[in-house]
Amino acid sequence: MKKNIVLFVLFVLPIVAYLFFASGVNSFTKLPIITPKIADFGNWKSLDGKKVSLDKKITVLGFSGSDILSNRGNYFNLNEKIYKRYHGFEDLQFVVVCPLGTENEAQKLVDALKPFTDVSGWNFVFASPDEIQAFYKQLHLKGKLDDKLGTSNVFIVDKERNLRGRKGGDKDKKDEYKEGYDTFHPSELSNEMLDDFKIILYEYRAALKKNHNATKQL
Repeated sequence: MKKNIVLFVLFVLPIVAYLFFASGVNSFTKLPIITPKIADFGNWKSLDGKKVSLDKKITVLGFSGSDILSNRGNYFNLNEKIYKRYHGFEDLQFVVVCPLGTENEAQKLVDALKPFTDVSGWNFVFASPDEIQAFYKQLHLKGKLDDKLGTSNVFIVDKERNLRGRKGGDKDKKDEYKEGYDTFHPSELSNEMLDDFKIILYEYRAALKKNHNATKQL
């Protein structure tokens, strides 16, 4: 009897545990869509005058408001916790929507990041207040922009322009609804955002691997 118990613990139990956890893979590899198919930026220009698009890019999206330099600590947090870790990922971009007239402040922020960061993945795009309000409204978020057209939250947008986050009701994610991640709090970036960002990257890596295997079979 004791021999059977030992054999069960050594061989059968690990297999059962593996099957149990494997059955829950989908709950960890899909980040819910909060708002599907959000609009692109149109003809908004960046600091270097180039057009920036949400299409075919994983985008970390932010809204600076007119107080860019006053809130520079938020961007330093995001830079340290997320950007520097993943900016080498080819299909990733960081985009901050700014009011027209704040180009000089945005450039000063970029210049402040340059000494210790490759800033090629940072994009600041500029639009009128009405354009920013209209763009933000179609995101259909619970959170609102402040009176200076900014928010400390950043958002994850996938390659198909779906805004992703947590819908709540998932015990593994503490039943938490989350549409954005507060850059004012480094711990939120290091925990919630980093966890969700890894899921997005895992989705695309899994899709690439699947397509590659399908091509090989053809």
